[in-house]
Amino acid sequence: MAQSTFPHDLVQAQRDWERTYAALSRPRPHNNTALRRRLLALSSRVLWHPFWATSTPLGRPAGGRMELRHQARAQQRDEVTAP
Repeated sequence: MAQSTFPHDLVQAQRDWERTYAALSRPRPHNNTALRRRLLALSSRVLWHPFWATSTPLGRPAGGRMELRHQARAQQRDEVTAP
């Protein structure tokens, strides 16, 4: 499993964001309004997480957000491929 340099709740929020975005991108999602509201709430949770105020990984917030996405995706891949 990939080692995370981010708080667990931040990585989990990013993983939830990825899943919600994927569900919303399908043709004719069933709960379009609910998915959009959830995506907005998760976006806010990730963007305004206290971690960003205390630490800027890779020297820049944008680089840190990209690394967060990579780590969240890697953890999700690890779970799918785990026996």
